[in-house]
Amino acid sequence: MATTKSDARIAENRRARHDYEILGRYEAGVALTGSEIKSVRDHKVQLQGAYARVKDGEIWLIDVHIAPYANAGYAGHNPTRDRKLLLHRKEITRIAQLMGEQALTLIPLAMYFKHGRAKVEIGLCRGLKRYDKRERIAERDVHRDIARAVRRNA
Repeated sequence: MATTKSDARIAENRRARHDYEILGRYEAGVALTGSEIKSVRDHKVQLQGAYARVKDGEIWLIDVHIAPYANAGYAGHNPTRDRKLLLHRKEITRIAQLMGEQALTLIPLAMYFKHGRAKVEIGLCRGLKRYDKRERIAERDVHRDIARAVRRNA
């Protein structure tokens, strides 16, 4: 995902790349209240431990922590409330179908602004086992050693 002047990354879930194999990515809008969007603009968002779930034909973002906005007054918000994701109906049915067939999970990977609107990149993921993680690390080390050897001999 390339960022332009109007795009700004707010939060990223780095842990998701370590714990999950990402099979597909989707961009979704997020239904936020006024005080939530103010906190999002201040980059006070935590995506670790969050996930998304399909309920009644809609996708909901669960356990994303958006800190309360300091100047909200009486119109504050619950920091971990469920938030509706805005996707096309075809995308929702496709995601629900894949989740049911293959036992996949929806994980928020990043939150960013695109043309002034808050967006969430959600990934259709499969959890990795501990041995899968070790294999990835070993493979990365081998590639790094090969690259070093090539640089020394060149």
